[in-house]
Amino acid sequence: MSHRKLTDADYEALAEFRFSLRQFLAFSEAEAAASGLTPQQHQALLVLRAARQGSGTVGHLAERLILKPHSASGLVDRLVTLGLVERRSSERDKRQALLALTDQGQQVLETLSDIHRQEIRRLRPLLMSLLARMPG
Repeated sequence: MSHRKLTDADYEALAEFRFSLRQFLAFSEAEAAASGLTPQQHQALLVLRAARQGSGTVGHLAERLILKPHSASGLVDRLVTLGLVERRSSERDKRQALLALTDQGQQVLETLSDIHRQEIRRLRPLLMSLLARMPG
């Protein structure tokens, strides 16, 4: 398989793209902290809110956050203690705990998600421009 040699412009575009991603992550981390959450807790709330009915489990959370199950379980324990997540027994398998956001968790996530959506909309033209410059 033959690859085209990268140009200086290609390296510049890749560097700018990665810089933009890091800026967004720094923004996201600061917003999570302002809401009293770690970035991982914020991501966990987002994963659980986005999970299809019945798939909000510790295993699903571990997969989506690229964590070992015991680490995901500890994260869930902290979210439960904060009053942001609750465990419920599965209707299909009583041995399995399903995770759901509490009203407080939903409210915190909704506020953070609105702020993030605004920032993504602001960054969209820049990211689209950078993606168009990516080496093909």
